[in-house]
Amino acid sequence: MSILLLACLTIGQGSIPAGSAKLSLDLPAAKMEVFTYKPANYRDGAMLMVFHGMLRNADEYRDHARAMGDRFGMLVVAPRFDAAQFGKGKYQQGGLFEGNKLAPRENWAWNVVPQIANQIREQENRPDMPYYLIGHSAGGQFLVRLSAFVPTEATRIVAANPGSDLFPTPDLPYPYGFGGLPSSLVNEELLRDYLARPLTLYLGSADTVRDEDLDISSEADKQGQTRYERGKNAYRTAQKLARSKGWDFHWRLVEAPGVGHDHEAMFNASACRDALFESN
Repeated sequence: MSILLLACLTIGQGSIPAGSAKLSLDLPAAKMEVFTYKPANYRDGAMLMVFHGMLRNADEYRDHARAMGDRFGMLVVAPRFDAAQFGKGKYQQGGLFEGNKLAPRENWAWNVVPQIANQIREQENRPDMPYYLIGHSAGGQFLVRLSAFVPTEATRIVAANPGSDLFPTPDLPYPYGFGGLPSSLVNEELLRDYLARPLTLYLGSADTVRDEDLDISSEADKQGQTRYERGKNAYRTAQKLARSKGWDFHWRLVEAPGVGHDHEAMFNASACRDALFESN
């Protein structure tokens, strides 16, 4: 594996440069561009991995996450999931299927997350560096489904305004629920682990418009009419299941009052601190 700094900068092993940079990561699962920001006040803080929406504008997400890096003293890392390697089925839905068949686990797109984290840790010479994940819209969908299928060492996983959610029920087909998935993959243990993951559904209370980018399929609409409704319903469904089973439940529901479908506004809202750092 290798990590190369682009943009005419040179760095030594064990150091990502201060300010903004663009890296090229050669991962076991893919080759990816990663945009970073190390704030001036960074003092061995945590990593904040930021996941873009359907426009795949990781550089803009990095730029719009700089304020979070400054506020929280965190190293911002924003990978780009390019359309050639990660189409809709492999980004929003994680690549669980290849065509009509279940994909091998090693081909799931979610696998790149711990791989990116470990390369950044290696570059910083901090093998135990804590990290947090935050994604908006399509990036939020990616993180919700990652939480179900791939364990990570993330301290907190924040899915902001996902267009659809993954309800812990067989009554909805994947990617909306677990219906239609083989019993070799989905069982009570997987559902219990899913509800115990440190997942925050971070919702803008004004994300209530059925815009042209919203999934308005009949299955998606069974979750709710808007992103805001769907997120609240997903949380309630998960909470109800955990209570009925007596399972640990580590999800959180956090709202950004008055914010619509706008990743920059979600990142800058005061509620973002709560979404990332408060616990149950």
